[in-house]
This record gives sequence, structure tokens and C-alpha cells, in this order.
Amino acid sequence: MATTQQILDELHEIREQLLAESGGTLEGLVARLQKEQQVSGRTIRETRRTKRSTGVAVGAGFDVDASLPQPG
Repeated sequence: MATTQQILDELHEIREQLLAESGGTLEGLVARLQKEQQVSGRTIRETRRTKRSTGVAVGAGFDVDASLPQPG
């Protein structure tokens, strides 16, 4: 059984490989992944923001940033 550290090391190695294959920048990686997503033809489901996910539920005790779009 692999240890947690072995798994993390493997994930970091894969991340470095993906970055290198995408020009070495996060922007390049994001562009690559977005292109692959479009080519795949898979439907991407957009989730709705809810009071629970934004922290504005009554009694939640969260401060809400008024500049953020609020669910309605």
C-alpha cells in the first residue's frame, strides 16, 4: 500500500509534467485544459450558487462581501 507521501510525490511529479508540456506556465496549462475540454464534447454542468455555498444563510455567522454577486 502506498503511503500518503508517495501519493503526493506522484501528484507533484504529474503536475510538473503537465506544466512542462504546456509551456511551463499556469496560463498555458489552463489554456490547454480548456481546449481539451472543448474538443471532448462533454457537457459541463454549471452549478447554482446557493445561500449555503455563499455563506449568507440565516444564522451562519459569516460576513458577506457585498461586491460579490448574490444569489437571487
